[in-house]
Amino acid sequence: MENITKQDLDNIKNEIISEIKLFLINDFNQNGKRNMDTEWLRSKAVRKILEISPATLQNLRISGKIRSKKILGSYYYNSKDLKSLFENN
Repeated sequence: MENITKQDLDNIKNEIISEIKLFLINDFNQNGKRNMDTEWLRSKAVRKILEISPATLQNLRISGKIRSKKILGSYYYNSKDLKSLFENN
């Protein structure tokens, strides 16, 4: 039986955080812009794509017009919801 140290736990935590970031953060396309075909986008990317303020994005989130997830203090938005928002309006 092995003892688990605080350093071991910190290493595991850092690995998990890295995996989550790789899963959620989207790759840039060749033009350096976010790809809307990916599933989840960070707040900054959504604001840049839609050219909206943080308050407008917050209103969309609170009103339920787009889904979001809060992970490690950052919001992520579903790209399908963003596409349907434009198709329906």
